Amino acid sequence: MQADVDAILFDWDGTLVDSLGAFQAANGAVMAHYRLPWNESIYRANYTPDWRLMYRRLGVPADRLDEANELWHATFARSADIVAFDGVADALGLLEAAGVRLGIVTAGDRFIVEPQLDRTGLGRLLTVRVFGDDLAVHKPDPAPLRRALELLGMSDRPEHVAYVGDAPTDMLMARAVGVRAVGIASVVGDPDELVAAGADEVAATVAAWVTGAIPASS
Repeated sequence: MQADVDAILFDWDGTLVDSLGAFQAANGAVMAHYRLPWNESIYRANYTPDWRLMYRRLGVPADRLDEANELWHATFARSADIVAFDGVADALGLLEAAGVRLGIVTAGDRFIVEPQLDRTGLGRLLTVRVFGDDLAVHKPDPAPLRRALELLGMSDRPEHVAYVGDAPTDMLMARAVGVRAVGIASVVGDPDELVAAGADEVAATVAAWVTGAIPASS
């Protein structure tokens, strides 16, 4: 992390919290309902934060997308609670103590993510929030990240902001806005894919990235 970074914005799912199992279960239920093939490779090949686009790619009929979304939410609600990745709370605490402003820009809807922010205890640290249903467009469109910069009052200083995410679309959005792009390796973005999408640096986890930049003794 560069010393002149004054604010850091994060993706939520797969970056700060371990939600892959719940997402896979919900998506798997939708694909089974429509008798469509589903596995991790198919997910990687078709992933996009815009769920409507992803489901069209996967073969869900266009006139049944809302039905598919209702099934996804019903299944997701029955999944095990979402938990923060190991070390995330401590890492964000280090950043807060260092005077860095923190927030999220997520494709997740507000009514899903806000309760998770409360349950994980991360909400008090992530005060700037842009959700997937706040705007009509999704990553990699730069509009959600630009909205977050407006909330930070830093629209004129994107070079002093970093965006941390686990997907190539996160890196593309960050580069389009001019903020520092930090990739976290995951099932939807391996290190090579993240770098190809524009990552300035890649780490295995958020905790590893933060503790490598801010020693615990500081």
